Amino acid sequence: MIRFHLPLFLLFTLSLNLAGQQLTTADYEKATAFLRENVNNKKLFNAYVEPHWFADSTGLWFETNGPGEKRFRKISLADGAAEDLFNHGELARLLSDSLGKTVGADTLPLKAIEYQTDSKINFQAEERKFTYDPTNGTLATTPEEEPSALTPGTSPDKSRFAHVKDHNLYLTTIADSSEQQLTTDGRELLEYATYYGWGDIMEGENGKRPEHFYVNWSENGKWLQANLVDMRSANKMYLLDWSVDTLYRPRLLSYYRGSPGDTGMVYVNPVFFNVATGKSVRPSLPRGTHINNTYGEWSKHPDQFYLIWTKRGYQEMAIFRFDLAKEQLDTLLVETSVTNIDDFRYWLAEDSDRIFFLSERSGWRQLYALNLKTKAITALTRGGYYLNDIKQIDEDSQTIYFTASGKEARRNPYFQHLYRISFDGSDLRLLTPEDRHHEVSLSPDGNYFVDNFSTITTPTITVLRSTADGSIVTELATASVVGVPGWVGPEVFTALADDGKTTIYGQAWKPRNFDPAKKYPVIDASYTGPHTQLFQTRFDRTFGHQAYAEMGFVVVMVDGRGSSGRSKAFHDYSYKNLGGGLTDHVTAIRQFGRKNPWVDTTRVGIYGHSAGGYDAGRGLLAYPEFYKVGVASSADHDHRMEKAWWPEMYMGWPVDEAYEEQSNITMAPNLRGKLLITHGGIDENVNPSATFKLAEALIKADKEFDMLILPSQRHGYQGTASKYFAKRRINYFLEHLRGVTPTWDFTWE
Repeated sequence: MIRFHLPLFLLFTLSLNLAGQQLTTADYEKATAFLRENVNNKKLFNAYVEPHWFADSTGLWFETNGPGEKRFRKISLADGAAEDLFNHGELARLLSDSLGKTVGADTLPLKAIEYQTDSKINFQAEERKFTYDPTNGTLATTPEEEPSALTPGTSPDKSRFAHVKDHNLYLTTIADSSEQQLTTDGRELLEYATYYGWGDIMEGENGKRPEHFYVNWSENGKWLQANLVDMRSANKMYLLDWSVDTLYRPRLLSYYRGSPGDTGMVYVNPVFFNVATGKSVRPSLPRGTHINNTYGEWSKHPDQFYLIWTKRGYQEMAIFRFDLAKEQLDTLLVETSVTNIDDFRYWLAEDSDRIFFLSERSGWRQLYALNLKTKAITALTRGGYYLNDIKQIDEDSQTIYFTASGKEARRNPYFQHLYRISFDGSDLRLLTPEDRHHEVSLSPDGNYFVDNFSTITTPTITVLRSTADGSIVTELATASVVGVPGWVGPEVFTALADDGKTTIYGQAWKPRNFDPAKKYPVIDASYTGPHTQLFQTRFDRTFGHQAYAEMGFVVVMVDGRGSSGRSKAFHDYSYKNLGGGLTDHVTAIRQFGRKNPWVDTTRVGIYGHSAGGYDAGRGLLAYPEFYKVGVASSADHDHRMEKAWWPEMYMGWPVDEAYEEQSNITMAPNLRGKLLITHGGIDENVNPSATFKLAEALIKADKEFDMLILPSQRHGYQGTASKYFAKRRINYFLEHLRGVTPTWDFTWE
């Protein structure tokens, strides 16, 4: 008996000793030094250099930074020569005179720079607008622009304009102010030429929605397209706003927002109008909602419009060519999936009679061409890799530039590279050969591109390259870390997923005073949202979670099955299984711990925001033997209470038993560890209702938990509320996961 309980006694004594440790402001200062606002252009320089291309493709300008130095540079594409964009000392003197304060040549406070010509550069400084001519050294205040005489909705030939009156659509001829009424059935809640905005907040039950106006003219001015937005049966969500200092009762806020499975939705449908006759033409498609509305673009050919239609549930979508004169709908492409079609993208190349699109129909996201004449579909790329995006299509040279990841053997599957390929699928070339992640930006004419290439631990090199063969023309900048001697960045690791065969990737941030002889508690910084992945590929993220690591934790990020960027099968793991992604997190952290004895897998915490907040709640409730402490902020704890788009995409439609199985609320009785749930009081993106409902379920289950409501905050916390929450979150882990006594009076700067 004594021998059995002695380890428990020692552990209890150790816990008391740890709890008695009082942290000081100096401890926090080590952490706050690595917050983003204290790192960028203070410790970390040139980790990502943004190019600004001249409109005529003759060059570009860019900004570089160093300790106490900021330079604006330009490059001529004709010869690759680099020089200052202007004389920094001269502009500093001129700007000092204009602002009535000293401005340093190395710290010019320029914003919104617009290079127009070598003799005309516009910018803002101290909220004032200036025009600078470097050729003669003159600086002038930019005159305020005269308001445009054109009304929104003006026709291409500027002879008439569209407008709305009493929710109906009208045309007015500018020459004689004569008016033509195009619709007569519009009324409140059934409105023409508007759109539904996700942030359309109304005050009170019968408050007015913000006004919006939108029409889309054909290039020849013969046709006008507008949406008919029907809100007559739309369900509302509600908020109580307690944040107005001068009010002593809350404001009732409401907004139209359908939940999964609702039939009471905002319906949005396109309508076309023949300007000459006033006749309306409507495509014979099922009506769409605000989460799957039909959209598209005008053809270069008269009387034609391309329509992109998605069936609710995201398992079927199609591209149609709509002949308005004949009122004929021609089906060009039908895409289907037994799970979902996520992030469908297409590019129209009518001069070549093609539509290019990305599809996962092969099991991997690849590039396809649809022949507009024959409707034949050709796979331009093939293989077990993932196309991220098309960067540019050059119809003159019949060339496509695209980024893809996972194509190069024995490289990290999340590193993106730039490729070029011909319209017929031939001549596929890699333009970025380095075994790094590449962030690229192409010149308007497609002849050059700027490449920021790096890894999370390898400093960024920014170069100008030719799209002909990827050769480097000149180097723009190299990233550097200053004031953090010996910085090496987080540790990258791999693990096998819970299926025992799939390789998954993760990263771990350790304290700078790391001691391999010690045991460190682990924090899982989670976001298993299926539309993205967490693996950090760029050097500008190298300090990502170092602030938390400095407080004595190992912070890990893991991309388990169900996240994006890899195969369709990998992605589909999360379909109707949004809570299942943490299984691979648990497995990966345990494997990481077995390889590294300094990882304490008996003390694991988790935090996340939004979908990551769902993860944090799920971790404590579905894996209570593993996750001991969690902070779940602004979470969608029950997808039936969410906006319809996200759950119907990833949980399916109609609503079925999977929604019940994936709810955190139904698992409230499982809570064993320490859980802090937080939410912004006026969050219209993820309504606070699920957080309140989880709290009620935890109370009914007689579970101890903590709750924080930030009354004035929406989905993303701002200002003092953001800092307040950040203090609560780090202190929650310090107290309950590290077992030390935190302090409150420290600053984040």
